[in-house]
Formats: sequence, structure tokens, C-alpha cells
Amino acid sequence: MTLLKVVHTTLFDYASPVTDSYNQARMRPVQDARQTVRSATLATSPTTWSADHTDYWGTSVTAFEILRPHTQLKIVAEALVEASGYSADGRPAGDVPGWEDLASEPVLDAQAAFLAESPVTMPPSDLATLALEAAGGLDPDGAAEAICLAVRDRLEYVPGVTTVHTPAVEAWEARKGVCQDMAHLALGALRSVGIPARYVSGYVHPEPDAAIGEQVHGESHAWVEWWTGEWVGYDPTNRTFVGGDHVVVGRGREYGDVPPFKGVYAGAGSSTLAVTVDITRLG
Repeated sequence: MTLLKVVHTTLFDYASPVTDSYNQARMRPVQDARQTVRSATLATSPTTWSADHTDYWGTSVTAFEILRPHTQLKIVAEALVEASGYSADGRPAGDVPGWEDLASEPVLDAQAAFLAESPVTMPPSDLATLALEAAGGLDPDGAAEAICLAVRDRLEYVPGVTTVHTPAVEAWEARKGVCQDMAHLALGALRSVGIPARYVSGYVHPEPDAAIGEQVHGESHAWVEWWTGEWVGYDPTNRTFVGGDHVVVGRGREYGDVPPFKGVYAGAGSSTLAVTVDITRLG
């Protein structure tokens, strides 16, 4: 187990007063078998009304509105989380089903949402071919890792060349992208060979050698989970199984299911956005 403190600050500055705004924030980590949330708070300033709920995918959502003029919106999410890997080596603890099992009707029904492609995750034909080649001769779990590595090996990590809404095919054609692109490409490739896979949004401690109590600058991160009898977390960007340095905030079919923030506002003029994520390993 690793104990992590995460402080995620989002700041909007508006060029002219906004009369009202309606927003949703998905910044509270999930409580599940691999991570325990010791505490989690989300503060917005200003705010008129807020309410919490859990969405269809199991992500905690804070909905809030501001019904008075304002020129700035600040959101601060703080969490203290104990996190671990999915198993000792990151792989399934039980028996791994075969390809015929994954193609069976019960699995297809249960995992339909995580087998269907969308415009964001749809793999181009050469990526689907690469996935088949990488999976050759391997069981589904071994194939899933090989596919993620094959995708990552062909993509250069370059911040700023895409947005969170960029279709996977565009990142693939450019052979450049960031963690969201690598996750979307891996999802499309995994699903193309019949492996259920879902998008995971959260944080990762970026410096494994940082001292206990040392605050480091991080950022929101994205990775995947594939299903081969149970869910397995894998971080294509960092070429590693998910462990104690990863904090899960939300899961879904793609980024569009788990955006950290989305909202609308009434008012003329533009806005500027500043985001910081500070992560401290406490144990």
C-alpha cells in the first residue's frame, strides 16, 4: 500500500463577468478493492448550490451552480488515498479465460459497453492489424500487454499536439500524443481483438524516487483496464502495470465519460484556465 495526498486545483479567469454557470466536477477518487479513500473534499469558490451523486459508471460527481456575477472560478479537490496494485505482479490472480471464453455469449453481454468502439476509440485498419499480430500465440492476458506495448512503441509522447477529444485515428496518423491518446488507442486495439477494455482517469505519482513527504508536481493521467477474468490495470504511457502510485478517479468507455470538469456559463468574453496537481507520498 502507498499513501498519497493529491491536491488538484483548477482556476478559471474570465475576461468579463459571468452572470451564471452550471458545472460538474469528477475529482474525488473511487473507493474500491485496490484503493481506500481516507478523506476527500472538493471546494468551489464562488458557489450558490452544490450536490453530490454517483454517475452510471460509478464515478463521484459534484454538480454545482453559481447564480451571481463572477470573474473567477476556483475548484480545489484534495484527497488522501491508500493505493495498491491489482495483484502482486499486476496480473490476474485467478485463471485467465481463453479466447473462446471471451467470445462466449455471457461475456459479450456482460462486457458489451467495453467491447463497442466509438468515434474516439475506433482503430484504423493498420492498428487493428498490429493488434492481431501482437496477440498471435498468446493468451488474452499476455496479448493485452503485448498490444499495449506495441501501441506505445509506435507513439511518441508529445504534450500539446492533441486535445482530450482528439480521435485515436488522428493521434495514430501523427504517431504523437499524450496519455489520453495512448489510452484511447490501446482501448481500440484491445477491443478490436475481443478483449473488453475501459478507460481510467486519475493521477500517478511522477517520481518513484521522491522522498516521503516531498511534494511533487503531477497532472491528471489516463490508463486502461482490460478484462481477462478480472480487471487488470495497465498504464500504456509508462509501460507498466498499475500499482500503488496510481489513484483512480473514474472509469468509463472513453474520456468523454469521465472528464474532470465540464460546464457552461452565460457571459461575453473569453476565459483562461490554469490547472495544478500536487502529489505527496506520505507512506
